Amino acid sequence: MARTGSRRGGRTVSLEGIVEASLKIADTEGLDDLTIRRIASELGVGAMTLYGYVRSKEEILDAMADHVLGGIRFPEADSSDPAAVLRAAATGFLSMMREHPSMVQLMTSRVTMSMHSMEGGMEGVLSRFLEAGLPPETAVRCYSFLITYALGFAGYQHPRPWGHTDRPESAELRRQRRHFYASLPATKFPSVVAIAEHLVDLPADAQFDFGVECFISSVLAGLERDR
Repeated sequence: MARTGSRRGGRTVSLEGIVEASLKIADTEGLDDLTIRRIASELGVGAMTLYGYVRSKEEILDAMADHVLGGIRFPEADSSDPAAVLRAAATGFLSMMREHPSMVQLMTSRVTMSMHSMEGGMEGVLSRFLEAGLPPETAVRCYSFLITYALGFAGYQHPRPWGHTDRPESAELRRQRRHFYASLPATKFPSVVAIAEHLVDLPADAQFDFGVECFISSVLAGLERDR
């Protein structure tokens, strides 16, 4: 299969361009709308042109996961501080899934085994955990918890825009959602109505951070007990 870029009908086509176009479509329109024909249209070429670079949509999905996981970025953290390293991993996972919402569906529907994706999304994380002094079994458990927790939270937050408190429209969306909860029949939803002001924070980043900090506290307590 061709991997380098070439010009087709006046347009430059490459595997990297196909992957980038696929991520753009999947992130904005959804993974279900990702088709060979739709990708070709985005690139301005015929559908048959893509088959010079990929054999199928399945191969494109693998290439998307490879691209995103292989390039995952984590905040700087004190390598000797387990809490800081775990916190950075949680932030990196969530940031990646928010930047590419399609990865939530992709990672829960298929297994990616490429060396590039495993180096960035697995080896890079586990090596940080081990360097911070986490025992191997604990490192694996932490990896499992943080990536699945980020997957679940990102999937929950994505369709609930009032949870993105950094956006200009957040305040109005939160006000509307608060009004919705507070306006429910109090006889049927007494608890919801009473705490409507706090319920709007369910998909907010502060809730994600709360869960991460609870987890870190538990891990550190366990390490202390085992000393």
